[in-house]
Amino acid sequence: MARRYGGKYSPDGASQDAPRRTRRIDVDPAGGRANVLFIPAIVLVATSFSDGAIALATSLLGAGAWTLSAWLLRIGLRAQAEYNARKVARRPALPRKILAAALTGIGTALAVAAHQDGLNPLGPILFALIAGGLHLAAFGLDPLRSKGMDGIDTFQQDRVARVVDEAEAHLVTMAETIQRAGDREATARLAQFADTARDLIRTVEEDPRDLTAARKYLGVYLQGARDATAKFADIYARTRDAQAKADYLTLLDDLDQNFAARNTKSLLADRSDLTVEIDVLRDRLAREGVRLDRDTQL
Repeated sequence: MARRYGGKYSPDGASQDAPRRTRRIDVDPAGGRANVLFIPAIVLVATSFSDGAIALATSLLGAGAWTLSAWLLRIGLRAQAEYNARKVARRPALPRKILAAALTGIGTALAVAAHQDGLNPLGPILFALIAGGLHLAAFGLDPLRSKGMDGIDTFQQDRVARVVDEAEAHLVTMAETIQRAGDREATARLAQFADTARDLIRTVEEDPRDLTAARKYLGVYLQGARDATAKFADIYARTRDAQAKADYLTLLDDLDQNFAARNTKSLLADRSDLTVEIDVLRDRLAREGVRLDRDTQL
């Protein structure tokens, strides 16, 4: 069976027998099915130049509606993917997929009107309804309800959202900055650390009570890591200094371990809270004359 070559002198500098951490593969939720919707606008305009000024103007309006629809759909699909990935999430403030379906219908009506003979409005309206309905059938509706937010303080959730957005911005900046170094090993190691940091982010999102303890990690530590990444990328791109690379990788190792430990501590605290709740419930039931087996495990 074929095996990937690895060793001391391989590009990533790792042994083929060394354990590798499984990384999440990020796939664009919009993908080709949303990108292909930009094409009809181009076709509409290209086929309307010989139909007169009014038809061309109508086609341009229809093409604009279709283009805006495709753009809103891309954003809506990404917002829904973020919503689905989280246990605690608010519904999107703007129903982008529904608006995209409406714009698809409007663009279709204008396209039909630009190419039809006569002024019968029934045809464009019917085509608009069909196009909008097919769009909704193909891509669905936006999430219309928040999830996992029962009993959560809205003000605290807003504080978490601000910290999370700042942390995500630091991670994105680091991923872009490390490309200047042109080193595969450093890029891969930074991506592993980003996965660990995002695990902590998700834990804080799911339980805002962890914000106070984790805020230093998601703010100060990530900002420091961002600045260190920028300095390493600039130095390594000019000098290919092996010691600078070793120091940077050591920094990432330390950060990874600290973030993982903070996340584990948060999860253990959640389990402790659950144990306290169970003990309180058992005591209340015991006072009511209901006896439960103490050996029962959840």
